[in-house]
This record gives sequence, C-alpha cells and structure tokens, in this order.
Amino acid sequence: LIGANGAGKSTFLKILDGEIQPTTGHVSMGPNERMSVLRQNHYDYEDQTPLDVVMMGNEKLYAIAQEKNAIYMKENFSDEDGMRAAELEAEFGEMGGYEAEAEAAQLLQSLGIKTEQHYDLMANLTAGEHVKVLLARALFGKPDVLLLDEPTNGLDIQAISWLEEFLINFENTVIVVSHDRHFLNNVCTYMADLDYGKIKLYPGNYDFWKESSELALRLQNDANRKAEEKIKELQDFIARFSANASKSKQATSRKKMLDKIEVETFVPSSRKYPFIGFEQEREIGNDLLRVENLSVEIDGEKVIDNISFILAPGDKTAFIGQNDIQTTALIRALMGDIEYTGEIKWGVTSSRSYLPKDNSRDFATDESILDWLRQFVLTKEEDDNTYLRGFLGRMLFKGEESLKSVSVLSGGEKVRVMLSKMMLQRANVLVLDDPTNHLDLESISALNDGLKKFKGSIIFASHDHEFINTLANHIVVISKNGVIDRIGETYDDFLANDEVQAKVKKLWSED
Repeated sequence: LIGANGAGKSTFLKILDGEIQPTTGHVSMGPNERMSVLRQNHYDYEDQTPLDVVMMGNEKLYAIAQEKNAIYMKENFSDEDGMRAAELEAEFGEMGGYEAEAEAAQLLQSLGIKTEQHYDLMANLTAGEHVKVLLARALFGKPDVLLLDEPTNGLDIQAISWLEEFLINFENTVIVVSHDRHFLNNVCTYMADLDYGKIKLYPGNYDFWKESSELALRLQNDANRKAEEKIKELQDFIARFSANASKSKQATSRKKMLDKIEVETFVPSSRKYPFIGFEQEREIGNDLLRVENLSVEIDGEKVIDNISFILAPGDKTAFIGQNDIQTTALIRALMGDIEYTGEIKWGVTSSRSYLPKDNSRDFATDESILDWLRQFVLTKEEDDNTYLRGFLGRMLFKGEESLKSVSVLSGGEKVRVMLSKMMLQRANVLVLDDPTNHLDLESISALNDGLKKFKGSIIFASHDHEFINTLANHIVVISKNGVIDRIGETYDDFLANDEVQAKVKKLWSED
C-alpha cells in the first residue's frame, strides 16, 4: 500500500483492522479467517515473557491455553473441570497448539532474540528487541490476512533480510506499508496506490509501478497536448471561415468535430518530491580519514574496541553493523560527539556536514525554521528571507510554514530541515546516520538521487538496502573487535560473496 505521507495509508489499515469504522461500505472476511496486525504498542507487555507475547498473536489459541492451564492449576479438580479440559485439549490440538510454542520460539530465534531471552521479561529487552517480538507476534500462527505498517522500522539488516524471505514464502494475504523500496520490490506482487482518497491496484512490484505510472502520465500528457493542438486548429478554422458562406458547411462540420474532442485532465499525483542537491565549496585533497585503535564506551561497556581503517577521497562509505549502537557510536566518535580513545585524523582540506540519528539537541529551541536555517548561510545573498523561503519551498515548506517553530516539526520535517542545512553548508564530506528514517518514499528517492550526484565523499549508516546498493562504493563492516573492509563492490555483490559473508558471520559471533 503506497501513497504520499498523509494520504491515509495508516487510516486505511485501521479500517481493515476494525479499529476505525468506515463511514460507508464495509470490510468482510470469511467466518474462520484470522487477521493479524503489527502494532506499535512496544511497551504494553513489560511484565510478560517474549514467548507469551508472541503466542498472544493468536488470541483464540492463547485464550484456550490460559483457560486450560487455569483448570489444571485448581486444587479441587471436578468432573466438570475434566470434561472442559478435554474439550479444550481437543480444540488446542486441532489449532496446532502443541507445536505453537516451538513455532513462537523459532520466530524469535530467526529475528535474533536469543533462546535465553525467551523466558525473560519484556522489560529487560532493548527497544530494538521489543520491535522484533511484536513482529514475531504478528507473524505467529499463519494468519489468513497479515497487516504490516512499516515492519522494517527498527530492524537490523539481518532481520529485514529474514523477514523478506519469510513473506516471499508466506502463502496467505499480506498488506504492507513500507518506505523500503528493496523490500517492496522483493516481497510485493501488487501495488495499491492511495491518492486523492482513491485506491488503484497495479500488478507488479514497486519499480514496475513507478515506471508504468510515469509512462501513463507521459502518454496522457502527450494525448492532452495533441488534443489541445487539434482544438486550437479547429477554433482557428471556425473563426476564419464561419462568416464565409461558401465555407460555412465546412465550418459547421468542424464545429461538430470540436465538440467531440475532450481534453482529459490527468489529475497529477499528490506526491511531492523535494529538491535535494549537494555541492562542495572546495574539493578535498589527498587525505580523507584515518582511524587508528579506536575504542568507544557507552554506560561503562565497550561497544567498539581498538578498531582501525582508512577512507580515501571520493569514497562513499557504508558502515554495516550488527546493531545500531555500534554504527551510531562510531559516527558520533568521528564527529567528536562522544568520548573515545584512539586516533581519528581527518584530512586538513576536509569539511564535514552531519545528519545525526538523534537530532533532538539540534532542535531544542523555539526558533522558526527560517531563523534556525539562517545560521548556516555562507553568503550575504543567502542571508535573505526571500532566498531562504524559496530554498525551503523546494524542500516542501510552503509559504508561512517556514515560520513554524522547529520544536513542533514532525520527524520527517526535521530531517528535511537538517538536509536543508547540509545543502547550505556545501561541505566536501557528508556524514549521515540512518538518513532515510522518518522520510517518505518520495523524499528518500530525492535524497538518494541527490547523493548519487554529489562529487564529494559520503560516510553513512542505513538499513535501506536500495539506498546502500545505489550509493556505496566502499563497505566497512563494524563489530566490537574489528572491521571487514570491502572496496569497489556494490552492496549486492558484498551480500552475494559467500566467503565474505562467512567472515562477517564469524566476526559478529565474537561480539
């Protein structure tokens, strides 16, 4: 299910789920069919174990198990209890209850939740692990219809890859909202495009939809242009000859032709693409970055221990980690945003612009977008309200929106403002930590294109497969105890190299 931010994708899923009632029409399913929904209520189950939370995904099965267990816990077990327990056991068996715990455990294991954590309390899990447990809960028990709203958010690359394979092989119906283009291309066989309150269904994956919809728009515009030219030609003829008696019949017939021509106005998509383009004020010299014996501690625990690597000018480097903690710690250390030991040496001609994963400190002010952005201008011409408003307009902040306080902006708006800052700074090194987070498909596509055209160096971390594959020419795999350095190959090539992947697996297993 695709559509611009605010088009109504989440609302439509809530209607399907029954959380919102439609004003007209209805949603129906077969009497024995079950719908499962990925919910974002990450902290509703703090006193439950992950295994129980997953099994709750099949509410009926879980209720039977609870009732059955409650009967067996009774001190005075009556004949009536025995009959009820037998009924429940039969129903439990028919629903696959005896295999359910093993299935739930397998789902958790596949998503990276270790066996010893299955019986721990949810309260002791990290935020990322909460996301994985709720995803396993949605997938549990082979639902007939599966609704997934942004299922890859908060997942590491390995979990996303596993989820793709799971859904490709899933035999029932899946309706998914995602901003991950690679995920949509791999998993989906139809695109439901939600625009102007209407949904159109297209066969094929995301790339096929994008190309075919762009082609349809071009053809429609071409047909409109030709129709308008024909109308103009006929109008000119009528104007010239309608007063001429000898040609009046011909003019009348042309008038009838004119009445038959319709210019179909192809309603343009409500999607808006920001303009994102980066320039560098000066090119970098011979050196970009040297990192030697770098270590970083967070809350007394070493997350990076004595790693070294070198980046060269022109490198577009993707940091790939087993978890976000390591990649974010590394990027923060490179930007002097966190304490570290070891040496980080930037080239003397390098200038850096930074998009952090957490931008809350950048926006801890009530300044307007306009005034906040003004501090990053480099020329007198840019320090002008008209110029800055125009600049922000290209980043989809129209009219008075530029006067909004930065403190009240949405996640996606804040990222667009940060990207505006980076464009104004004209640095020759762009450092971005999870830049596609919070952005819609249109903004991700525009950012991807803008970075591909950038002539300088890029250092970034991302979970977006397409983003990494189309940008990176240098991949650095990060672990606590070392790195694997791959230069001059795409992300797809890196993933397809079995020898390299075996090394990555070994490196990460030692963390």
